[in-house]
Amino acid sequence: MASPQPGTDAWHDLVQEEILDPDRPIVDPHHHLWETQSMWGVYTLDDLWNDTESGHNIQKTVFIDCHSNYLTNGPDHLKPIGETEYVALVAAESAETDNKATIAAIVSHANMQLGEAIEEVLAAHEEAGNGLFRGIRHAGPHDTSGTLRNPGSPRPCPYSNEDFRTGVRTLGELGYTYDTWHFFMQNQDYLSLAMACPETTMILDHFGTPLGVGVYANQQEEIFAQWQKDVAAIAECPNVFAKLGGLAMPDNGFGWHEREQPPSSDEFVEAQKPYFMHMIECFGPERCMFESNYPVDRLSVSYHVLWNAFKKLTADFTDDEKSAMFHDTASQIYRI
Repeated sequence: MASPQPGTDAWHDLVQEEILDPDRPIVDPHHHLWETQSMWGVYTLDDLWNDTESGHNIQKTVFIDCHSNYLTNGPDHLKPIGETEYVALVAAESAETDNKATIAAIVSHANMQLGEAIEEVLAAHEEAGNGLFRGIRHAGPHDTSGTLRNPGSPRPCPYSNEDFRTGVRTLGELGYTYDTWHFFMQNQDYLSLAMACPETTMILDHFGTPLGVGVYANQQEEIFAQWQKDVAAIAECPNVFAKLGGLAMPDNGFGWHEREQPPSSDEFVEAQKPYFMHMIECFGPERCMFESNYPVDRLSVSYHVLWNAFKKLTADFTDDEKSAMFHDTASQIYRI
């Protein structure tokens, strides 16, 4: 009999765990939605609820841009408004059902290289968001090795572009946040961006993505050492907050998506604890928030096991510190 396909419910069901600290309130500040086929499949509100209802007390979530349901007509710079319109409708549906996670905030996309002209796009997102629009994600991953599952942009990282920086500053001036993700090679560029835009609240997604596949597979110790230095420097910028998650993507090199069964929470902790502890040490719990990065990380680990791992990682922290990382920081940053 063939083994279940990685990332499927049947595959996840091979590892079942008792839910740890089941009453702890959680905000999941990073998930996506696709009602049509994407490289990560289809992921609707029902799919999200199937995961958030798997045992942990997920009260609210934050949708993060994933190029879903963009408009097909009109000027290019306004096409991302379609995603905000779509998610606002889904969020309204989520709010109508008691005792299930509510999509409480939306982070959309806009081209930061529009500079001050970004204000037109932000106003359109605000109108479309039904009170939920909180910020923009314009990512900066760039790799030319050709070995990555998610290669990012074929263009160089835009963080040093002056129009881009003007766009990011404009977000802060108008009270919006700036999310991004990139590969570890761009961490120093991100540091420069954060220093150039000190009034804008910036959220670093997915640990600055240390890679571990393809040409990077045999460089993990060297990459980790450089990553540690870069993260420590980025954390010196008080306007930057850190999302703790998104480290189970295939590109990270842990290989769980190729196994006959997914990892347990103990396996997850053993493999990734050095990354999490370094990030928390540098930023402090008050500037950290755990994220699922679902359904992208779903290819490697189930939702209930993932949050069990997060709880095991923080077993020695105080209750206030746990509350910050699981709920309060995300609630503050995304105003939910």
